[in-house]
Amino acid sequence: MIPGIGTLTQDTLWCFSQVKGTIEIGTTEADIISTVEFNHTGELLATGDKGGRVVIFQREQESKNQIHRRGEYNVYSTFQSHEPEFDYLKSLEIEEKINKIRWLPQQNAAYFLLSTNDKTVKLWKVSERDKRPEGYNLKDEEGRLRDPATITTLRVPVLRPMDLMVEATPRRVFANAHTYHINSISVNSDYETYMSADDLRINLWNFEITNQSFNIVDIKPANMEELTEVITAAEFHPHHCNTFVYSSSKGTIRLCDMRASALCDRHTKFFEEPEDPSNRSFFSEIISSISDVKFSHSGRYIMTRDYLTVKVWDLNMENRPIETYQVHDYLRSKLCSLYENDCIFDKFECVWNGSDSVIMTGSYNNFFRMFDRNTKRDVTLEASRENSKPRAILKPRKVCVGGKRRKDEISVDSLDFSKKILHTAWHPSENIIAVAATNNLYIFQDKVN
Repeated sequence: MIPGIGTLTQDTLWCFSQVKGTIEIGTTEADIISTVEFNHTGELLATGDKGGRVVIFQREQESKNQIHRRGEYNVYSTFQSHEPEFDYLKSLEIEEKINKIRWLPQQNAAYFLLSTNDKTVKLWKVSERDKRPEGYNLKDEEGRLRDPATITTLRVPVLRPMDLMVEATPRRVFANAHTYHINSISVNSDYETYMSADDLRINLWNFEITNQSFNIVDIKPANMEELTEVITAAEFHPHHCNTFVYSSSKGTIRLCDMRASALCDRHTKFFEEPEDPSNRSFFSEIISSISDVKFSHSGRYIMTRDYLTVKVWDLNMENRPIETYQVHDYLRSKLCSLYENDCIFDKFECVWNGSDSVIMTGSYNNFFRMFDRNTKRDVTLEASRENSKPRAILKPRKVCVGGKRRKDEISVDSLDFSKKILHTAWHPSENIIAVAATNNLYIFQDKVN
């Protein structure tokens, strides 16, 4: 159990408050947030958007010692990670949208992160500069080269203080390895390699080598007409560098061990829950597709998110999940209309808290759900501008399915399906959460009495 979290009580779990105001990234289509990720210490929070930009927020240093302000983050750096491209061979436009961001553990004063769009992964270095060199011998103060004949004395260059500047520089570009769209990247626990996954293949990369990768999973059939499933997400084990897991559109999870063979087409473990024939419908295959898979921090459990549920699997039990949580089961009767407006294909993510005792995932109407694994309690909270006053307490929301609606309930027919929370993040050691609602970023912390 991580120090500082302990067992979440009712007061700390269900009473989250708004930190500062809503952070609006922008108002255009390009400003829609597409990924959110805390770094390993929780001091930095990165977001990627559809416009290919990465915005990094830094925790306010003064706020750490002030209990009510400990979740305050301000903009630290903004840079353009990816640009729109065009594949002339396939006449295909490659959009700049950031699909995933993954931080590397900090080794020195600089920060490193991976960002990816559909085709290209980039390794970025984010560093600070508060001094500049002056007194060059071969250059004048404006940077122009001087005539060596005019140099009569030698000067020792000195470093002068300057206003703090945060620089983001691309250190590596990993390209031309994916035929299909990249949906996942995951840093290995050896911190020397990482993997990138697309619909049909998973590649293993070394951080120092950009011109080649090693294909570790390939499910592409010889005849594409025989294709029955695609890879939807993949992640390395947090402690064992040889183990990784990937999920599929059929609702299955495969655990692979790279020690067994070079090409991990044969899985070590296969997790699948038998389908209840009584619940079989036209939409069964679509809603069973797994949109996200996450190892717990301990490495003992796997969490998966499909359209209606979150499931927790024990690595030692493959035939069924040990826990199943209904996210928005009231939508089961709305699947037909959700299919017609394409919402049924939305890909929701899920996250663990630092001690693996609580899980969080998003829903519609800017709702997000939390489930306490110990007490089996759950809550629905809303991220909205109406209750985005600083330190305002979030009130639990309830959805009314039928019959008489209470005053504090919302009817399932009134839900706004254009407002959806697909991306969330939880601070690695504290009860601070980040929730992306379209182009707004909400940061909440647990209520402190």
